[in-house]
Amino acid sequence: MKILYFGGQKSGKTKAGIKKSLELSCEKKPYYIATYDNSFGDDSMQNRINKHILEREENFITIEEPKDLVKVVQNNNTYLIDCVSMWLFNNLEEKEEVLKEQLKKICQKETNIIFILNDVSNGIIPFDKESRRFVDFTGLIGQELVHLCDEVYEVKFGLERRLK
Repeated sequence: MKILYFGGQKSGKTKAGIKKSLELSCEKKPYYIATYDNSFGDDSMQNRINKHILEREENFITIEEPKDLVKVVQNNNTYLIDCVSMWLFNNLEEKEEVLKEQLKKICQKETNIIFILNDVSNGIIPFDKESRRFVDFTGLIGQELVHLCDEVYEVKFGLERRLK
């Protein structure tokens, strides 16, 4: 089963993804793939990370992998990838097709994957080149995930709406 949860910041995506991961994993502990690379020393982001750690409690095995999802996703497990947006940010120098290929490869595995993606496409077109690239990649990769996933949910204010 491949599932995508998308929505804005603090919309409840991770909470929904945690719940679904625990449901799908049955008696086996699911894996939480943390994609944020906090080598920048951003205290605000570290606070967000700490809240996510508390939210998932001891129910997950955490893997920190900011770039290469293929090397950590194996068959016969359940993975919560939180989040695709940070993975994209870490891979902005890559070509779109390279990123799509990485997602296709992990989606071919016999395993459950729950993807979390921030919807950043409802604002204005950013002025700077890197921000535009990030927003564009988020939309393009989001479209790819919709194609690859069995179920797709939009999350707003903690409410989930199934789109696929």
